[in-house]
Amino acid sequence: MTPLDYDYLRKLLKDRSGLMLSAEKQYLVESRLSPLARKAGLASLGELVAKLKSNDERLIVDVVEAMTTNESFFYRDKIPFDHFRDEIMPALIAARGKERRIRIWCAAASTGQEPYSLAMSIRELKEKLGGWRVDMLATDLSTEVLEKAKAGLYSQFEVQRGLPIQMLVKYFAQIGDTWQIAPDIRAMAQFRPLNLLADFASLGRFDVIFCRNVLIYFDQETKTGVLNRIGRQLEPDGYLVLGAAETVVGLTDAFKPVADKRGLYAPNKDKIKPASAVTSFAAVRPFAVAGAR
Repeated sequence: MTPLDYDYLRKLLKDRSGLMLSAEKQYLVESRLSPLARKAGLASLGELVAKLKSNDERLIVDVVEAMTTNESFFYRDKIPFDHFRDEIMPALIAARGKERRIRIWCAAASTGQEPYSLAMSIRELKEKLGGWRVDMLATDLSTEVLEKAKAGLYSQFEVQRGLPIQMLVKYFAQIGDTWQIAPDIRAMAQFRPLNLLADFASLGRFDVIFCRNVLIYFDQETKTGVLNRIGRQLEPDGYLVLGAAETVVGLTDAFKPVADKRGLYAPNKDKIKPASAVTSFAAVRPFAVAGAR
C-alpha cells in the first residue's frame, strides 16, 4: 500500500465512522483489509483503494466494518452494571412512578453482550418492575455484528468472559458447543444499525444511555459533537454511562460526573441546547418485564 493509498483510507474511515488512525497503524489496515480485497477478487490493496474511489458503496461499508473494533463481553468492567443496578434503576423507579416506563439506549452494542447484560439485570429486578414498560434500543455501525447480536448465540469462550455462572445457567441454553440466550431475554432489546456521526434526533428521548468504549476511537471534535447530541436525547434526570477510559472533561459541559460513581454522568441541564427536532420513541418495540400485568 502506498502512503497516498493509506492517507485516502484514513480520511475515508474518519469521514464514515469517526475512526482515527495514526500514521503508525498502516500495518493494522493492511492486515484487516487484505482478506477483504481477496474476497472481492482484487489483487492488491491498491486495487481496493481504486475501487473505493469509484464510490462503490457496498465496498465502502465492508471496509468500514472490517476496520471497526467490536471487542465486547458480558458485564464488561462490572462497575457500570453495579451502577445500573444500585444507582440508576432505583432512582428511575422512584422518579417514573406515574409513567411506569423506562427507555434505554446502548449506543455501541457490538455483538450484544452489553444490552443482554442489561436485560438480565432488568429481569433480576422484575419484582420491582411489575407492570412497568422498559424499552431498550441497541445500535451499532456494523450490520454484521448486529446480526450476531440478534441471534444471541455465543461460544464457550464468550460466555466465560464476565458472565456469572448463575446467569449462564438461568438465562442460556446449550446448543452443541455454543450457548444461546433465552428468547425472552433476546426480545428485550431491539437492534438497529446506526452511525453515531449521523443525526439521531429521531430516536427520541432516553432515561439511560450507555455509550461505552467507542469515543476512544474519535478525535476531540468528533467526541464533542457526539456527546452534545447525546445530551439532547437524554432526559433531564437521566444518566449517561461511558467506558472506563472515557470522560466528558474538556469535551463538553453538557454533563457533570455523578459523585463517587466512576464513568457515570448526569445532564448539566443549564448547558444542553434543545434539539431542533425530537420525535417520539414509539417506533421502538417495547417489552413487558416478566411478571408485569
